[in-house]
Amino acid sequence: MTDTTHQPGTITIGWIGAGRMGAAMASRLALAGEDVTVWNRTRAKAEALTEVGCKVADTIADLRGLDVVFTMVSAPADLEQVLVGEGGLLADPDRVPGAVVDCSTVSTEASAAMRAACTERGVDFLSAPVSGNGKVVRSGGLTLVVSGPEEAYVRFAPLLDHLGKGATYVGEGELARLAKICHNVMLGVVTQNLAEITVLAEKGGIPRAAFLEFLNKSVMGSVFTRYKTPAFVNLDFTPTFTPILLRKDFDLGFAAAHDLDVPMPVAAAAAAAVQASVSSGRVEEDFAILLELQAHNSGVTLKPENVPVDDGLGG
Repeated sequence: MTDTTHQPGTITIGWIGAGRMGAAMASRLALAGEDVTVWNRTRAKAEALTEVGCKVADTIADLRGLDVVFTMVSAPADLEQVLVGEGGLLADPDRVPGAVVDCSTVSTEASAAMRAACTERGVDFLSAPVSGNGKVVRSGGLTLVVSGPEEAYVRFAPLLDHLGKGATYVGEGELARLAKICHNVMLGVVTQNLAEITVLAEKGGIPRAAFLEFLNKSVMGSVFTRYKTPAFVNLDFTPTFTPILLRKDFDLGFAAAHDLDVPMPVAAAAAAAVQASVSSGRVEEDFAILLELQAHNSGVTLKPENVPVDDGLGG
């Protein structure tokens, strides 16, 4: 479903949001030869992207009339502000972009409201939440899940391909938001399970680095287990995703499960561990602290092993 006739530079692209993720993603588009103009509330962050070929917009209004505008902002309120707030992208009904592709992590309700605002003005809206962080983007490992008008997806799929491993189209409306919630529930379940078996192995006398090397070489290893291995081995909990954010996604997952009558007993057990991590007060660290909480509950005191570990992303 990708337009194989696309020539880089023939679609005019706006980009709103040049934080760690947004900057990395806009950079990949520009480095692929695409025509990208960036706006960010803090202008200096947008100006830094001129080094890779991006142009800088003085105002969001400068992005009106472009073929497509990507948004990558922090919260639903930010998305609403940049789209329909004062001076927003859709504030002038006579001058709007052809489409909006929102890569932010927002609720289904917030996404649906912005879709309605876009549709009212004749603008296609694609929900395109992502899996990954800045380092994953730079390594080419980002993945996206997309929902909305299929014709719009087909047109802009070549741009999404530049961002990493490409996108998966799952249907109309807000189905991409549900897919991302399901993804993040699994993120928590897998991490809690990984913490449990790693502590079990260590308490039995196996160094974490050795156990995780074995696991990652086996059929049970994955891109994710390799990526989390350095944190587990060296106890580096520099945040990529916090326990509070993970708890929010579990709550969203259970709300969807309630509405769809889907029992989730394994997820419920993992959610209790995630809640314990929040209750511990360590809410500014990475959710990989699930490992230390599991160790504490098992009577094990962890120490960094201080060995180099490949996270599987390169670089």
